[in-house]
Amino acid sequence: MKENFGLFISAVTFFSVAALFLFTPGCGPARADLVLHNGVIYTVNEDMPFAGAVVITGNIITAVYENDDEIEKYIGSNTRVVDLKGSFVTPGMIDGHVHFNRAGALINDANLMTVSDKEGLREEMKRVVDILDDGEWITEGLWGAYEQWAMGDAGQQKSGERDLWTPHRNMIDDITSENPVFLCRFDRQVWLANEPALSAAGLLDEFVEGMEIDADGVPSGVIFRNTPAFSALSDAIEPKSHERLMDENRAALKALREAGIVEVHDIETPAQTERFKELDRKGELTARIWLRPDLSRGKDLNEKGITMGLHPETLEECNWLRYGALKGYIDGIMGTHGALFFEPYDDQPDNYGHWRRHTSDCPDLQEGNMEKMYNLIMEGLDAGFVPNIHAIGDRGVAEMLDLYERLKNEGIDLSGFRVIHAQVVRPEDFPRFNDLNVIAEVNPYHISDDMRWMEERIGYERCKGAYAFRSLLDNGTTLSFGSDWPGTSAALYHVHPRYSIFAAVARKTVEGKPEGGWFPEQRITVEEAIEAYTINNAYAALEDDIRGSIEPGKFADITIFDRNLLEIPHMEILETEVVMTIVDGEIVFENPGGN
Repeated sequence: MKENFGLFISAVTFFSVAALFLFTPGCGPARADLVLHNGVIYTVNEDMPFAGAVVITGNIITAVYENDDEIEKYIGSNTRVVDLKGSFVTPGMIDGHVHFNRAGALINDANLMTVSDKEGLREEMKRVVDILDDGEWITEGLWGAYEQWAMGDAGQQKSGERDLWTPHRNMIDDITSENPVFLCRFDRQVWLANEPALSAAGLLDEFVEGMEIDADGVPSGVIFRNTPAFSALSDAIEPKSHERLMDENRAALKALREAGIVEVHDIETPAQTERFKELDRKGELTARIWLRPDLSRGKDLNEKGITMGLHPETLEECNWLRYGALKGYIDGIMGTHGALFFEPYDDQPDNYGHWRRHTSDCPDLQEGNMEKMYNLIMEGLDAGFVPNIHAIGDRGVAEMLDLYERLKNEGIDLSGFRVIHAQVVRPEDFPRFNDLNVIAEVNPYHISDDMRWMEERIGYERCKGAYAFRSLLDNGTTLSFGSDWPGTSAALYHVHPRYSIFAAVARKTVEGKPEGGWFPEQRITVEEAIEAYTINNAYAALEDDIRGSIEPGKFADITIFDRNLLEIPHMEILETEVVMTIVDGEIVFENPGGN
């Protein structure tokens, strides 16, 4: 794997250096394409942490200066000069964990995660109907994810045992008469179908098991999962058109560039990869995409001759689109009590979480499950892919570290190996990340959102190891930050880096609670958070020699914020806006209200 990836890096570096020579005529510096000056530039380069001006020629950073004194020689008739007016500049923000497909769907399709009443439901249906053509289905929605805990709750209230809100189709039939609707509650156990959807499934005039009849003797639209009625509705759904999926992609890309994100590490599917390629052909791809296929596809990718890096024959020479690691899973998520723990959940004494993708919930099958994981990782390594494995509960994390240790003892270089989420870690496991050279890919905004129910589920003592970024850093671990955008079925996450940076340094909800921060001893600095979003994520992609910091010879990926994140109060971080996003030397977003 190292040999194959090394060839890719060597090629990229060669073209980068060649570009510098192309733009340097005989004597004196070349005229630049873009000059940024009069700003506060945090380079994340130890040799020059701060600068005042950056010179960009083509897609390469040509020069970095502490002040504006030497930039005049680079300015020609075709040079764009941007006066930053004191704006705060960082290397381009790299989001180490997104679900791109689902993000676009939540933007252009139903998003009911914060909805648990008639008014909110109607408002969202009106929004989506205006986006879609007549006849297109409105699906999922995940209503009521925040019904038992308010958005911004810091865990001071308990979830209780009260019934969750259930809507009726008469709340939306008048709005959605031209669009079939099949929406789900956040736990996916209860669904709502409108009149056109019931009609399409043949359920409007015929009772089928699993559908609710209201007091007037007509279908309420409420459908229960895993019933004949649910199957009939599921079979009736018309798949989204190609153009609708492309529009969802465009909406997600727009959100990324407006958030200053220059690259995402995406959970790859072959169909989405084809859409990325189409977007690139049309000149609409505005972020680098580091594709993470499923771990189970290692053998198939090997047979196709695909490994990490660029593949002109399959990715059509799109330098912004390349294959990254393989992503696997060991357990579920905290939001659904699925993360794997050594001790049971406090609020579900018989539940230890569950194994994911490895066939059994039974702890006695631990060895068999991990042997399957080992074999899948080995198939991926044979294809030249490093593994990035989802592990959330303390047992899930420990089991994954055990397996990585086994691989290291077999002589395998663990560079680029990640534990994804690493959400709850035992004290004895903190040093193991650094000992094994394993990256902790973490999602800081989970702190702000999950604290509403964390202590209720696993208790105070285990929460000491939850999102414990300071302990990881103090033990020498490399942190990779990702948003997990757009979230899970139980939580809504934000792609703008201000939310994750705020959560990591303040450990508060977006409402500023609790006052001193949740387990404040685990707070990290803004500088450390920015590094986790930039150079560390480039390192996690094995590309920190060509990206991730602002220094000559590296790709010109840059994010510009409207205020200095290093100096403003923590709560003000949440008000930060992006002024400009630059990818590969191209300005892909410019805030009309910015500097």
